[in-house]
Amino acid sequence: EVQLVESGGGLVQAGGSLRLSCAASGFIFGDYAMGWFRQAPGKEREGVLCINPSDGSASYADSVKGRFAVSRDNAKVTVSLQMNSLKPEDTAVYYCNAENLIELKRFWGQGTQVTVSS
Repeated sequence: EVQLVESGGGLVQAGGSLRLSCAASGFIFGDYAMGWFRQAPGKEREGVLCINPSDGSASYADSVKGRFAVSRDNAKVTVSLQMNSLKPEDTAVYYCNAENLIELKRFWGQGTQVTVSS
């Protein structure tokens, strides 16, 4: 059974930091690009970042560049998201995502709430 389990969400004041983690199981982690998406109330889900499975290179949405950093540990089959200098507009449910573009498979976690107060 494929599972992506997020943790680390919560309430933080603007300017603060949070670290999200995603624990993966049930698929070959090294074959999948990992990403984080978020969905704010009344808005569509948007991509925040993704990290390449082979070389660990990452790409970020302009809105989080310089503030968010992602890392993956293939040995521990986890991907982490360090969020610094948080803003109220970062408030959303954050979802972990795994995607294999060759096999055309995509998996989602259940999401974790991040709330940034002003």
